[in-house]
Amino acid sequence: MNNDFYAQLVNTSLKGRAFTEEILHAILTSQDIELLPLLNAAFEIRTRFHGQAVTIHIINNAQNGYCPEDCHYCVQAKSSRADIEEYPLKSDEEILAEAKSAYEKGAYRYCMVFAGREPSQKRVEHLSRLIRDIKLKFPIEVCVSPGIIDLEKARLLKKAGLDRLNHNLNTSQQNYPNICTTHTFEDRINTLRAARQAELQLCSGVIIGMGEKASDIIEMARTLREMNVESIPVNFFIPIEGTQLKEQPALDPAYCLRVLCLFRFVNPEADIRMAAGREIYLRQMEVMGLYPANSLFMEGYLNTKGTSRSQTLQMIKDAGFSIRSEYSLDDLLREEKSPSCPPSDSATKSLIKGLKDLRPHLLVQE
Repeated sequence: MNNDFYAQLVNTSLKGRAFTEEILHAILTSQDIELLPLLNAAFEIRTRFHGQAVTIHIINNAQNGYCPEDCHYCVQAKSSRADIEEYPLKSDEEILAEAKSAYEKGAYRYCMVFAGREPSQKRVEHLSRLIRDIKLKFPIEVCVSPGIIDLEKARLLKKAGLDRLNHNLNTSQQNYPNICTTHTFEDRINTLRAARQAELQLCSGVIIGMGEKASDIIEMARTLREMNVESIPVNFFIPIEGTQLKEQPALDPAYCLRVLCLFRFVNPEADIRMAAGREIYLRQMEVMGLYPANSLFMEGYLNTKGTSRSQTLQMIKDAGFSIRSEYSLDDLLREEKSPSCPPSDSATKSLIKGLKDLRPHLLVQE
């Protein structure tokens, strides 16, 4: 493709025009569309709306396991036999300590995830108190993934000061029955609609590599655009022994980068986040993901480990980016390299997080 083709991609995206199915399919699959010019085009859009900044998210797995859903990819599902450290809801003190830690590590947003189908009224009221306490104590944005909720519960969370509500689409409507049978794609859409009606910002992402086709990825990107979702975490499926969904054909780095570019073109203003699996599938090309994406998770994911904090921060700095934080990137890196800080354990024996990773503040208390 000549330079005019890539310039047209940028022009179409910035003007908010719809891409044809043919063009989007080619972005994912055509070798005539070269990767480096494609990344450069996506980067032009990224910088228009997000500049050189990277938004860091730190996730808190507030409750591990005990989930009645059968999402085939998930180690916490009732159908999973994966070897995880199950625990009920963490104490308020533990959750607040982790919020403080996330803020001091340079996170712009603190993400709390609660396993389960639908929170009770009592659980939502409890979450509301936690959100108020966090917002009162720390200048950090809060995102909560509570499960399926209705408008009344969404309004309670909004009133408490919640910034964003997360509820991932995960896959397309057509592919959804292949990855979950205990709730529907429409259940997830309805939760997002309730959150939007309550005037909450939306965070809704996808998992790539679960047997979907290119057309499924295109459908997800378009659905998220139609709903004007502000934050889109793009995960890459990590097969874990014990889950229902078996290992799929391997994703290669170039394809993963094309997926990130597609989501940027279709959703030009959104936070596009490199999420779970970035270290595994992007490999030595991981830093290039920051050209279409403006956001990432630090310190791992819900149940799986990632690269160390120092590695993530150094990658951001080496690529010439800054971070959205009251703390400077240079100061955070100096603290990481301080002799008083214990070295990070980057050579992990397992992808699955243990209690040391999941509940660091509980272990300190003990």
